[in-house]
Amino acid sequence: MELAEVVHRRRMVRRYSPDPVDPAVVDRLLRYAQRAPSAGFSQGWAFLVLDTPADVARFWTATTPPERAAAPGRWLRGMTTAPVVVVPMSSEAAYRRRYAERDKAAAGERGGVPGAAEGRADLPWSVPYWHVDAGMASLLVLLGAVDEGLGACFFGIPADRVAHLRREFAVPADLAPVGALTIGHRHPTETAGGSATRRPRRPADEVVHRGGWHPVERSGALQPDHGEQHGEQEGEQHGG
Repeated sequence: MELAEVVHRRRMVRRYSPDPVDPAVVDRLLRYAQRAPSAGFSQGWAFLVLDTPADVARFWTATTPPERAAAPGRWLRGMTTAPVVVVPMSSEAAYRRRYAERDKAAAGERGGVPGAAEGRADLPWSVPYWHVDAGMASLLVLLGAVDEGLGACFFGIPADRVAHLRREFAVPADLAPVGALTIGHRHPTETAGGSATRRPRRPADEVVHRGGWHPVERSGALQPDHGEQHGEQEGEQHGG
């Protein structure tokens, strides 16, 4: 499948058929994730793979608030049909260790990472690239799933259930889950849903700013030229 087709066909799938996913395909998707860029080639990510019915059930038990488990809505009923769940995680510590190493300390002034030039790893970063890079790895899984003829969905884990997830799967302390991915064959009756069906996609002239933001005249006054519509947010919080 051509990349353009993969990008245009990608959408969040929230209901799956009972057909199993070939383990070789899951392994391929994880290899795609490992090809994501990472700051300093830190590769400070990890992927919890749950591909047996028992492990998938453990995930949903750990991450679902009891009141929602007692009366699951359409979203939860559909998502729990996925035969595979992958939890991408990021390690801030891995990035701080990497940027305290000699080669990164020497390039610290050029790289813009605070404290790198002095070999310090304790100063705040302007952007938490450990999360950014795990997100890019997750996107490669989503795109790879389309290319494999599968469906997938990225969603958030409720903050008050993260500790339950950690405990259930003995997640190391230096790893933080950035969300979760369901993967499987799309159910034949599954149709597009979520915010993308209720909100328009923002046009390019609202989000692309060549050469900067330019003032425009509105009601006789110069005001910033910014879009007035909010775009879709397909990633979602688990439990809705």
